Amino acid sequence: MRPTAANPAGWPAMPGPGGAGPGLTVRGEPPGTARAAGGITLGVEEEFVLLDPATGAAVLAGPDLARMLGGEPGVQPELMRYQLETATRVCASLDEVGREVVRLRRLAAGAAAAAGCRLVASGIAPYHAPGQAAVTGQPRYRELARYYGPLVAQAGGTCGCHVHVGVPSRDLGVQVLARLRPWLAPLLALTVNSPIAGGRDTAWASCRYPAWSRWPTAAPPAVWPDAAAYDAAIGRLISQGAAPDEQGIYFLARLSPRYPTVEVRVADVCLDAGTAVLLAGLARALVATALAEARRGTPVPAVPTPWVNASLTAAARHGLAGAAVDPFTGQPADPRRLRSRLLDHVGPALTDRGDAPVITALLRRLDDLGTGADRQRALLASGVSPAGFVQALARATLPGHEPALSGPPGTGSGQPRAPAPGPAPAIPAPRQHRLHPGTGNMAEP
Repeated sequence: MRPTAANPAGWPAMPGPGGAGPGLTVRGEPPGTARAAGGITLGVEEEFVLLDPATGAAVLAGPDLARMLGGEPGVQPELMRYQLETATRVCASLDEVGREVVRLRRLAAGAAAAAGCRLVASGIAPYHAPGQAAVTGQPRYRELARYYGPLVAQAGGTCGCHVHVGVPSRDLGVQVLARLRPWLAPLLALTVNSPIAGGRDTAWASCRYPAWSRWPTAAPPAVWPDAAAYDAAIGRLISQGAAPDEQGIYFLARLSPRYPTVEVRVADVCLDAGTAVLLAGLARALVATALAEARRGTPVPAVPTPWVNASLTAAARHGLAGAAVDPFTGQPADPRRLRSRLLDHVGPALTDRGDAPVITALLRRLDDLGTGADRQRALLASGVSPAGFVQALARATLPGHEPALSGPPGTGSGQPRAPAPGPAPAIPAPRQHRLHPGTGNMAEP
């Protein structure tokens, strides 16, 4: 949630593809398996919480860290002073996305450590977080605090991962939004990472989702025939007082108010860099598939909004560890089947862009480790102290396990780096709920 006037990632427009550079490598896969992306650009925004390493309480250091890294446009303050946001450059491949996510996480974590706090990728602060008094002092955020009042403290302070995917026109972008609706819940189920708040299990795999849903416009996109109808709907919401302006429209997927992109906003911030790359790859494949369908004239699937909402609520409640709701039927479903259906749907797009091997490997890894919510819950259940909890999550936030880089981290000279941490509690393995493959192009052995 960046101020409208800011352009922190340097994205005046989404350019055409460039070189892919060194390949992102997933352990157990050949180097360079993620190749150039066939012309559809993408970028990733991630929001993080800043936590006290001893107590786990939120630390109001976001603006200070952004000033400390003043030469890095990809790191900016967020709505609350205990948050920090990163934004990648425009990327042409998952290779580039992975390198950028890794670079920015390391840079931000180093600055946080230098300031005496920890950068943690969690959809909500797991321990104490202050309320409206913690709003960042930038004019845009002060305006939101005046406009929404106490709602800012109730719905603000959550951390998401937003994927921007380039589209050729706003009319086609609106067609993409209509075709994304049934697939938002499976993306959320893969990325749930906010089960703990106030030091307790909230019974939600994504506690961020119900908190974020308090914003008046935090909802799936509707089905509009073209950009003019989309703009008219935005205008009505603003005139009704649901948002102060277009930037304040918080659909779970929307046309970006600043860039020629579709912005997929449904996911929690991912605990580790590999899951962020997984989300980005799947989001781009969904957009590519939707563009191909729109150009062929394939009808938009008839998916009633109550079914979409029910599927999102089930995904936020359970992640991959419990019953899902099929957005195409409104009936209870096995999340394994929904994931297989998603992979069948985007399999050709992943194969066409050379992304299938890395996505397959990252899905296997997710099955082995569990979602971020699974890992947070297992850690809390182990009886670890708040200090141990924060240290373990901060280590998981930093790259260094998977995906591995084929080249040096390249965080830039003269910038603070995260110190090598001392011993930290390992996140226990969660209860296994391995998802078995479907029968499509992305079938896993």
